[in-house]
Amino acid sequence: MEKLIACCGLNCAACDARIATINNDDELRKTTADKWRVNYNSPDITPAMINCTGCREEGIKFNYCEMCEIRKCVKMKGFDTCGDCREMDTCSIVSAVHKYVPEAITNLRSLN
Repeated sequence: MEKLIACCGLNCAACDARIATINNDDELRKTTADKWRVNYNSPDITPAMINCTGCREEGIKFNYCEMCEIRKCVKMKGFDTCGDCREMDTCSIVSAVHKYVPEAITNLRSLN
């Protein structure tokens, strides 16, 4: 499977928002919005919001990705990803992602 590693280490290539955007798939936008409303307790997510080209790619971002504190930190420090930061293993900002998706750490380490 293709990998497109986000600032935090998640694989954007496997994200349903990116897949729906790249394929212009309105049905996937709908099912993703339905799923994310429940999973993230965000009743305001609509299918129209499910558009993203990927965290580090040019183009549109899902609302959360656009304002993501991790992404902002990486950009502010002039890094490509959290994997470029010596503080990654102790960082309180990215730790929540790495706690629930340990594969993200592996993805970041594979970039170096």
